[in-house]
Amino acid sequence: MPDLFDNLPDGTPVAAPPAQDGARPLADRMRPARLEDVVGQEAVLASGGPLGAMLASGRLSSLILWGPPGVGKTTIARLLAGQSGHSFVQISAIFSGVAELRKVFDAARARRTTGQGTLLFVDEIHRFNRAQQDGFLPHMEDGTIVLVGATTENPSFELNAALLSRAQVIVLDRLGSDDLARLVARAEAALERPLPLAPDARAALIGMADGDGRALLNLIEQVAAWGAVDPVDGAGLSARLMRRAAVYDKSGDGHYNLISALHKAVRGSDPDASLYWLARMLEGGEDPRFLARRITRMATEDIGLADPQALGQCLEAWQAYERLGSPEGELALAQAVVYLALAPKSNAVYGAWKAARAEAKRTGSAPPPAHILNAPTGLMKAQGYGAGYLYDHDAEDGFSGQDYFPEGMKRPVFYAPVERGFERELRKRVEWLVRARARRQGGG
Repeated sequence: MPDLFDNLPDGTPVAAPPAQDGARPLADRMRPARLEDVVGQEAVLASGGPLGAMLASGRLSSLILWGPPGVGKTTIARLLAGQSGHSFVQISAIFSGVAELRKVFDAARARRTTGQGTLLFVDEIHRFNRAQQDGFLPHMEDGTIVLVGATTENPSFELNAALLSRAQVIVLDRLGSDDLARLVARAEAALERPLPLAPDARAALIGMADGDGRALLNLIEQVAAWGAVDPVDGAGLSARLMRRAAVYDKSGDGHYNLISALHKAVRGSDPDASLYWLARMLEGGEDPRFLARRITRMATEDIGLADPQALGQCLEAWQAYERLGSPEGELALAQAVVYLALAPKSNAVYGAWKAARAEAKRTGSAPPPAHILNAPTGLMKAQGYGAGYLYDHDAEDGFSGQDYFPEGMKRPVFYAPVERGFERELRKRVEWLVRARARRQGGG
C-alpha cells in the first residue's frame, strides 16, 4: 500500500502513483500535493496573497481563476479543496449540460446535510451561456457549493456581472523561464535521470513550452522517451519536436491584447516592437485585412497631418496585400507599420474631430448664418440669403475673415496643430489666419 505522498529529491511532495503509474502522463504524475509547491503563482498563494490569506482565515469563498493554459488552475482548485476540507468535484463546461449540473447540485446538497462542503471546479466556465451561469447563483448563495471557475478569457467580457459579484477573480501568471527551469529539474528528479540535452537545447525546450507548464512536461516526456545516450543540441531538438502553438484567440482576449500592443508600439515610435506584435498576430492566424484596416486607422488617429503621406502609405500597403495575398503581401503591411512608427505623431485632427462632433450634438439644429446660404430664388434673396457674403478670392490674401458658425454661437477652437512634422507648418498657417481674421472682423 503506497504512502499518500511521495517526495522528489528536492523535497517537493507529489501525489503517490497508483499501481500502473507508467500509463499516466508525466504532467499528471507530477501534480504538486501542496499549494506552496505550485510553480510560478507565489504572488497569489503566499501568506500575504489572496489565496493564502483566504486559507489562513479558514473560510474559502467562490473564485474565478483567470490565466493562460498550463499555469496550474486545476491543480490549485484541487489543492484548495483538500486544504479546506471540501469534497472536490470537477466538470467541464464543454461537456456538461443542465442534467449534469442538476446531479452535481443534488449530490452537493446531500453532502451538506452530513457537514461536508463541496468545491465545484468548472473548467472553461466561460463556455457556459448566460442562463447557465445564472444557474450557479442560488447554490453559491445558500452555501451548497463553493464555485471555482477556470477561464482563459477575460472574465469582464465572458462572465455575468451577477456571477462576478459573488466570486473573487484571481489572476494567474504565465510561467516565466525560471519557473519552467524549476519544472525541468523536478521532472528530471521524478524520472531519476537527466534529460539528454545540451545547454542550448534545454533553453530551446523551455522556449518551446511558451509559458505553459503542462506543455513543457509533455515535451519532456517525449524527450525522455527517445532514450538518447549523447546530448542532443538545439538544432537536433528543433528537428525532433514542434514548438507549442502560440496562444491566440482571434475573437477573444488575446486578439484585443495584441492589437492594443501593436497600436501602442506604433504610437510610441518603436518600429522593432511594432514589427514584433504585427508578427505575433500574423503568426497566430489573424486576418491581414483586419490589420490593414487597423493600421490605416493608426495613420489618421495618431499621425494625421503631422505626416500627410502616412495615410497614403497605409492605403497602398492595403492595396498591395490585396493584389499579392499572403505571405508576400504581409511585407507591405510590415513596411506600413515601420513607416507609421517612425513618422511624427499628432492626434490633433482626431481630437478636433471628437470635439466638433460633441459641439454639433450640443448645438442641435442651429442653421448656418444667412450670408453663406445660396439664394437661387427671389424669395430666398428677400429672406436675406447670401446678403453680405464676401467672396474670398476677391479679398486681400484670398481670405475674407468672415464668420461661418451659426449666428450667436461663440467661436470654438477645435484644431490645434502640434509642433511636430508637417503640422508645424500648418500651425503657422492657423496662427496667421487667427491674426488676419481678427484684423478683418475688427476693421483693421
